[in-house]
Amino acid sequence: MDLKEIQNLIKFVSKSGVSEVKLETEAFKIVIKNTPDIQVTSVPQPEVHTVLPAHVAPAQPAAPAPPAPAPQKAENKEADESKYITIKAPIIGTFYRRPAPDKPPYVEVGDTVKPGDVVCIIEAMKLFNEIESEVSGKIVKVLVEDATPVEFDQPLFLVEPL
Repeated sequence: MDLKEIQNLIKFVSKSGVSEVKLETEAFKIVIKNTPDIQVTSVPQPEVHTVLPAHVAPAQPAAPAPPAPAPQKAENKEADESKYITIKAPIIGTFYRRPAPDKPPYVEVGDTVKPGDVVCIIEAMKLFNEIESEVSGKIVKVLVEDATPVEFDQPLFLVEPL
């Protein structure tokens, strides 16, 4: 069984919803465990009422602030990023930009990649999987910090097509 077949098996297990898969032959044994997503619920906070002494004058109302232009910038940013191709994580694991701590990163912002070029490594189950670009273009943004966990299908890089 080669690396691509193992990656495809991991993808299949993560999409299927099963909790564990065991595959054993005379040559090897693979166990893939799929943990469910953790759901976080919020707990309402108790209301706090402040009582002011009678001799304290109420604060003067502040002048109204001008509306923030942030929503327009967010829309422009989304429109700008829509022209880019996203390289996504094919597996769950830990994202590494370089082959070793003392080596340079595989790609930097501004580098040109083509299909088959290694752009990063994702460590999954003590296996270091080289992630290759499937597109041609220029790296415009790295979306994940080095040595951080990534989820399946999480965006890793933005690429401007050539």
